[in-house]
Amino acid sequence: MPVVSVNRDRLFEALGQSYTDDEFQVLCFEYGIELDDVTSEREMMRKEQAHKADASEELAAASEEVIYKIDIPANRYDMLCLEGIAQALNVFRRRAAPPAYTLAPARERLTIKPATALVRPFAVAAVLRGVVFDAARYASFIDLQDKLHQNLCRQRTLVSIGTHNLGSVRGPFTYEAHPPGAIRFVPLKQTREFAADELMAHYLANDQKLKKFVPIIKDSIVYPAVYDADRTLLSLPPIINGEHSKILLDPDTPQDVFIEVTATDLTKAQIVLKTVVAMFSGYCSTPYEIEAVEVVDAFGNVSTTPDVSPREMEVSLAYINRTLGLALRAEEAASLLERMQLGVRARGDALTVRVPITRSDILHPVDVVEDAAIAYGYNNLAVTLPPATTGRELPLNALCELLRGEVAAAGWTEVLTWCLCSRAENFDALRRPDGRRPGSDLVDAVMIGNPATAEFEVARTSLLPSALKTVGANKDAPLPLRLFEVSDVVLLSDEAACGAVNRRRLVAVNCDRSSGFEIVHGLLQRVMEALGVPIAAELDADPARDARRAAYGGGYAWRPEDDPTFFPGRHAAVYAKGQRVGQFGVVHPEVLAAFDIAYPVSALELDLEPFCFDQVFRPLPCKSLA
Repeated sequence: MPVVSVNRDRLFEALGQSYTDDEFQVLCFEYGIELDDVTSEREMMRKEQAHKADASEELAAASEEVIYKIDIPANRYDMLCLEGIAQALNVFRRRAAPPAYTLAPARERLTIKPATALVRPFAVAAVLRGVVFDAARYASFIDLQDKLHQNLCRQRTLVSIGTHNLGSVRGPFTYEAHPPGAIRFVPLKQTREFAADELMAHYLANDQKLKKFVPIIKDSIVYPAVYDADRTLLSLPPIINGEHSKILLDPDTPQDVFIEVTATDLTKAQIVLKTVVAMFSGYCSTPYEIEAVEVVDAFGNVSTTPDVSPREMEVSLAYINRTLGLALRAEEAASLLERMQLGVRARGDALTVRVPITRSDILHPVDVVEDAAIAYGYNNLAVTLPPATTGRELPLNALCELLRGEVAAAGWTEVLTWCLCSRAENFDALRRPDGRRPGSDLVDAVMIGNPATAEFEVARTSLLPSALKTVGANKDAPLPLRLFEVSDVVLLSDEAACGAVNRRRLVAVNCDRSSGFEIVHGLLQRVMEALGVPIAAELDADPARDARRAAYGGGYAWRPEDDPTFFPGRHAAVYAKGQRVGQFGVVHPEVLAAFDIAYPVSALELDLEPFCFDQVFRPLPCKSLA
């Protein structure tokens, strides 16, 4: 969570009341924020410069005024400065009403040129008239911008803020993009003119704070720039503002502040602009009045920013009460939400909530419920236990865990392989068709849209390639090498909402100096015995021998088949209740060569989900069938 450092005395002055540290900590807890630390500038400097031998003079000059470090929720952008914290807490304590923001008609215009689409295509702007900045207010103004840049703006990659003294420049303004060598200006805190590419090299070599932002635009063919009517450069976003338009620290002289926000994300740009103007419009000559700016986009469309009108959303009173376990009346719920700066109009059970521009974190009715809970007090909510539920393992997973033990006890070693594989391994190496659907370039498997490597192109449709690949990678292991895996394959399905389903399967491979066909055949019989599935031939011979197994509705059987993956005449398919559930046989030599295997291999692959049933053979739910 962001940590905001505020001067304690200035905060108490804004709150209109002094608190002890413990009292303020309780207030913070009630609102859902946290007093993280109580310190001072000197104390912080002492900790930061403890290793420096020459720090004594700096320490002596540092202030001993108390600083509160306050943890703020990451979504409360309006509380990233002293002004926002004071406003939220004053409204929460009913010491002040939420401010009513008004929009003055636009007198300035910002035109976006088409070339900006190559680097940062969006821009919005606003003007604050008659703002008086002393050192403390200006520090808070800059700190809010820094916190927004770190948080919502994602280190300026999505959004960057430029603030300018409107009295030193002249509109209309243009947002343009030019080659780096064509942009020349005197940047903030510099005394000479730089070309933009020269400035990037200068910051990389000399400025620890700004160098981390240089890569955002350094390799672009054009750099963004904001100009006034006299072609004076106001800013080179997202790096630095110009020296010419810097804001002056003069507590006796009101200033008009032009705020421009450039971005790659228009929604976040609008949130940032609204947050900045909402927090500092209280210092305007007409408090909470924000002057709009006409913005002409690259297509010539004209809009006015910012929009300070509240958003409206409908929230059911029953939803609030049901979620919190309360029985609030509409008036009571409205009173609680007003403490969180939300306007409410009750119409029966429906509450029309008016969300101000400061509360960009309100996205869903559940956010309104959270605000109601904060205002009511989490400690005041009745403690109730949820309805009793019993967690248990999925039947399919329980079955597979038991089966793993049975196969391991039979002398096989378990492996765990990737669910993704290459297209060649899944199709070509097994001597199967390449998986293309008739008349289409689509593969009959779930494909990765932009695979990072050729090893992970498709979701496997069979466990056999992974098992054979493991054998090929362990050719130095002593023979016989008997490996098994119980895991998922992914199959296309028109019935599934996502177009594919997972199926749980068992694969086993036996690598030895002889094929070992009888070995995998014996494993099949042991697995079926463990699953409780009888051999169909035995049931046919003596149906009364085992009535319980006969209740399965038949048994399993195998029939000879031909599959290009297996050696001709050494392959059989497994059937149960008339359904093909697996196959086993001796792997074809060409398949072995594709996986660099020098010895014969026999393999078994079996679908396990048809055998997930209870003691009386009723099917149990499987994850891919749920």
